[in-house]
Amino acid sequence: MKQNDIMIIPYDPKYAVQTVKMWRDSKYEAIGQKEVHSFENHVYFLDHILPTEFKIEIAVVEEKVVGVIAYHDSQISQLYIHTGYQRLGIGSRLLENAMAHSTGKLQVYTFEVNKKAQHFYEKKGFEIIGRGHENEENLPDILYEWKAG
Repeated sequence: MKQNDIMIIPYDPKYAVQTVKMWRDSKYEAIGQKEVHSFENHVYFLDHILPTEFKIEIAVVEEKVVGVIAYHDSQISQLYIHTGYQRLGIGSRLLENAMAHSTGKLQVYTFEVNKKAQHFYEKKGFEIIGRGHENEENLPDILYEWKAG
């Protein structure tokens, strides 16, 4: 697959079902735990709650959602890539958009069990600045921060 086969577009609710399915599958593979919210509540969160604070973009290949990011100028709330499309540069492209629209500093939490995400963020220059477990999954997490060079 070539990079120009992948389109990064603003999220549109017509992609809600695809986006939430991809998000849940990717998250399950990353942490080995089922989503705590119903599918319908997850769609509601994506369509009505997340956009009040975050810009949402999706990566699409031939009308198939293969990635999602939600961010504002200093934080990434969500970043998930379809399990069959990881390691193709999609996460990097989504992250680079967030970096370009940031204040020069971005923070993101990831679960301690998600070694792939840790490797990804560290490779992109993020550094650990905190740890906790204040999430719905009650799993240990890591707070990363990136600062523009």
